[in-house]
Amino acid sequence: MDRQQPQHHIQSHSERKQSDQLKNVGEFRSALKDNVNTISKILGSSSDLIVRELSISDHSKVALLYLDGMIDLKTAQDSVIGPLLNQSQEEEITLDYLANRVIETGEVSTDNSFSEAIEQIVFGSLIVLMEGEQGALIISIAEWEDRTVMESKAQPAVRGPQNSFTEKLRTNTTLVRRKVKDTRVRLDSLFVGNFTKTEIALMYMDGVVDNKIVKELHQNLKSINKDQILEGEYIEEIILSNKQFTIFPRFYNTDRPDTVAAGILEGRIAIFIEGTPFALLAPSLFVDFLQSAEDYYQSYLYSSLIRVLRYFSLCICLFAPAIYIALTTFHQDMIPTHLLISIAGQREGTPFPAFIEALIMEVTFEILREAGIRMPRTIGQAVSIVGTIVIGQAAVEAGIVSAAMVIVVSITAISSFVIPAYNLAIPIRIVRFIFMLLATTFGSYGITIGWVLLLIHLCHLNSFGVPYMGPIAPYRKRAARDAILRFPFRSRDVKQMSGTENQE
Repeated sequence: MDRQQPQHHIQSHSERKQSDQLKNVGEFRSALKDNVNTISKILGSSSDLIVRELSISDHSKVALLYLDGMIDLKTAQDSVIGPLLNQSQEEEITLDYLANRVIETGEVSTDNSFSEAIEQIVFGSLIVLMEGEQGALIISIAEWEDRTVMESKAQPAVRGPQNSFTEKLRTNTTLVRRKVKDTRVRLDSLFVGNFTKTEIALMYMDGVVDNKIVKELHQNLKSINKDQILEGEYIEEIILSNKQFTIFPRFYNTDRPDTVAAGILEGRIAIFIEGTPFALLAPSLFVDFLQSAEDYYQSYLYSSLIRVLRYFSLCICLFAPAIYIALTTFHQDMIPTHLLISIAGQREGTPFPAFIEALIMEVTFEILREAGIRMPRTIGQAVSIVGTIVIGQAAVEAGIVSAAMVIVVSITAISSFVIPAYNLAIPIRIVRFIFMLLATTFGSYGITIGWVLLLIHLCHLNSFGVPYMGPIAPYRKRAARDAILRFPFRSRDVKQMSGTENQE
């Protein structure tokens, strides 16, 4: 904490210094050179600040200012510089004349404030200053290198749309609009972050969404007073920091346009953040994290079976090590005789109790999992798989752990990959360790108590006023058709969130 305080103090002081500097600079002056020097000074004479001066007549001189790499140079050449140089010298040239009759690009505005012009330069606009004019033309031609629309790597699907979001906000909102071609789709934008000024857009469908949730989100986003907002997790933590504490996610994040489009049709709000290929959906329920977009692109019978398999895998991921510890430590009489003899033979030379065995193997696998994620993709998976096999086999042969424990931990680890949402798998892995501790302390009674407390906690949560365990608790018959099983399309309507669903 002591190390972070000076850094925070420096950032706040820097922020105040920059704000005061822009505030004191005032409005433009008539001398072109003074205006150019002032902007250059405020931007610290940055090497990527390009200043190009042009003489467009015998008595008219202009200066173009922009940040290298932030604007579309071809558009600047064809729609701004070219028309400026081709001006007739008989015309009386002013900024208004240039904006209305010369500049050929779309978004052009005039401003007399230094602070606004400098802010627009940072955002990627081209600024035109003119000798004798106390103002500036702001031309919005921002452009930079961007990733093309590719297949989703975080949430891949065998069947269905294969495109995913990019780091460019406007590309992402366009991908969703191409799927939901309705006049009721709304897009609200605002900028968050004192230094980064990150653009955030809320997309929803008017008349379907709960307007109270829209207002609450607007208020929460406008109240954010942080220096940097670089990814959606910043927003999740800040918005939910003053609400109920939980390790379970209450925003669903996805990089699939079809998932966002389906969420908007259901009355949810999509939050897009400039610079990240993931959108957030709110409100989000527990059952959402166990569903996949691919469920709706194949037979409802197969999708229902897959969903049941996911819930079964969730139970294995949560309880398997704890149940094994409880059975081998306290409830040996519940194990079949032949299996008990086999387990006892395997554990005969093992120096550690079942809990320590499970803890060693679980921590080892978590290390290998993280190593596989952080390493290059070409060798990451190979390292995690080979490492698990080699270490598990070596641990059994060394007598550190039993073979049965390796099997239990392996099944548990594989089951965690069945959960579609990565941000749900993480808290499940954390809770698994708590159940292991309860099992080694109180046996099956500890597992039961932990399970009841977990259910109480989940039922107590809400996501922007919507019960987190809905539509199961509280139960809503129509919406529950799509909670665990996937009913045929003909027997279900577009489900809506609890703010617009209370007509039931």
